[in-house]
Amino acid sequence: MDVSLAFKGRHFAPDIILRCMRWYGRYALSYRDLEEMMAEHGLSVDHTTIYRWIQHYAPELDRRVQWCRNRNSGSWYVDAEWMYLYRAIGDQGETLDFQLSQKLTTKAAKRFLIKALNRSPHNRPSAISTDKNPAYNEAIASLRREGRLAAKCRHRQVKYLNNNRLKSDHGKLKQRIRPVRVFQSQKTARNAIRRFETMRMFRKGQFRSMVDSLAGGSKARFIGRLFQVLVA
Repeated sequence: MDVSLAFKGRHFAPDIILRCMRWYGRYALSYRDLEEMMAEHGLSVDHTTIYRWIQHYAPELDRRVQWCRNRNSGSWYVDAEWMYLYRAIGDQGETLDFQLSQKLTTKAAKRFLIKALNRSPHNRPSAISTDKNPAYNEAIASLRREGRLAAKCRHRQVKYLNNNRLKSDHGKLKQRIRPVRVFQSQKTARNAIRRFETMRMFRKGQFRSMVDSLAGGSKARFIGRLFQVLVA
């Protein structure tokens, strides 16, 4: 998406759109909650309009923050929660990647791991911890044979290794998703979760050095900078 065209045709100022995106991703708010909050600020914005903003700009924000992620984690913790949301976190609890899938299969697990590896071309894990689902074992073995993972990369299938880290992280994500109640489609779920995950990465401090150096510690100004929008 060309930066100069990012907000073309929108009837609201870019900083208003980005503010709704930040608040929706950061707090347990519904689209109707945001509609009421905007009304209190003298802005009449229908909740369906805010919904369209999230669906349109959440994937774009996820794409634009990729260059400034810290991916130097030696161990990965991987799980698929709710039967379709794959997630991977690192040693310090940092979010590495996530992906929605309709199935929990070897093919789906391998697709997710390839996606995560492609996003971290200079960081290959020395260990990957998963639960005991056989799909992970087969997927990781296949990636070793293909040379995408080092032959010495350990696959730890011990349930307790994942429980404390991933289940806690999943729980916090669920708290954010709960106000949404239900997604209309897999596409809307994917876009909303990309927004939630990106804002949680800010909370985890994964962009702290960039935020501090480029925006004086302000997440709002940093996100505005990504879209070349001046945010007060």
